[in-house]
Amino acid sequence: MLDVKAKGALSQEIFLSGAIVRWTGVALFVLLTSLGALIRIPLPFTPVPVTLQTFFVLLGASFLGSGRGALTQIIYLALGLVGIPLFAGGGGIAYILGPTGGYLLGFILAAWLVGKIMEGKTKRCLLKIILAFAAGMGVIYLLGTLHLALFLDINPGESFRLAVLPFLPGDCLKLIVTTATYRTLNLRFR
Repeated sequence: MLDVKAKGALSQEIFLSGAIVRWTGVALFVLLTSLGALIRIPLPFTPVPVTLQTFFVLLGASFLGSGRGALTQIIYLALGLVGIPLFAGGGGIAYILGPTGGYLLGFILAAWLVGKIMEGKTKRCLLKIILAFAAGMGVIYLLGTLHLALFLDINPGESFRLAVLPFLPGDCLKLIVTTATYRTLNLRFR
C-alpha cells in the first residue's frame, strides 16, 4: 500500500503529465491550423481562398474541448496579429480587417461551440459529431459572410454568394473527412 507521501507524489505526477498532454494538444493544433493556412487555393471570383484551416479548427476543438479549443484559436490569432505570417497569405492586423477577418474570428467561436457540443458522451454518437462539426462550420460561415459584407459594402445575399456558396462542396467533403478522422483517432487513442 502506498503511504500518504507517495500518493501525493503520484497524484502530482499524474496531474503534471495530464497538463503537459493538454498544453501539447493546444500547441499542436495552433501549429496545424497554421499549416492549414499554407494550403491556399485562391478562387478568381471571391477574395476568400480555400484552405485547410477549418479542418484543424474543428478537429482540434473536438479533442481539446470548448475552453482549450477556443484558446488554441485565440493563440493562433494573437500570433498572426503580431505579424507572424500564420494566416493564408501572411500576418498582421490587416488580415483581421481584410476580407477573411470574419472567418478568422469565427474560428474562436466555432472551436468553443464544437468543443462544447462534443463534451460528454456525444463523442460516440455519429449524428452528434456531424452536427457539432456542421454547427462549427456554420458559425465560421456566418461571421465570414457578415464581415465580408461589411468589408465589400455589399448586401448579405451577395456576400453569401461570395463567402459560402463556393465553399460548400469542399466543406461538405471536409466535414466527412473531419468526422472520419475524429472517429478513427478517438477509437485509437481512447
